[in-house]
Amino acid sequence: QLQLAASGGGLVQPGGSLRLHCVASGTALDYHAIGWFRQPPGKGREGVSCIAHDGRTNYADSVKGRYTISRDDAKNTVYLQMNNLKPEDTAVYFCSTVLTGVQAMCSMIHSNSWGPGTQVTVSS
Repeated sequence: QLQLAASGGGLVQPGGSLRLHCVASGTALDYHAIGWFRQPPGKGREGVSCIAHDGRTNYADSVKGRYTISRDDAKNTVYLQMNNLKPEDTAVYFCSTVLTGVQAMCSMIHSNSWGPGTQVTVSS
């Protein structure tokens, strides 16, 4: 069974960058659509971005132009490059497999149990 674990979070100043890693274990990442989610303090979990098995991507409006999702199936890893970070990006970030829709495009609806998240704090 595919298991995913997020890492790479930390404390960064506004305008800074971080690169998160989502590492898969248990089975190969190939053919799985993967999504990144976040849970800000005191709020519910929200979808941030997703990537289909063939590399097509989708982003929440709040992160478009600042975040980039990518995948390296040979390394069983999905990345989330986060640039121009803002205080409102502060959250625990998680990754998960996601449901797919028309033409196998990814959605931001998780389809697996949650693994460990990683804390991202944007503060001066």
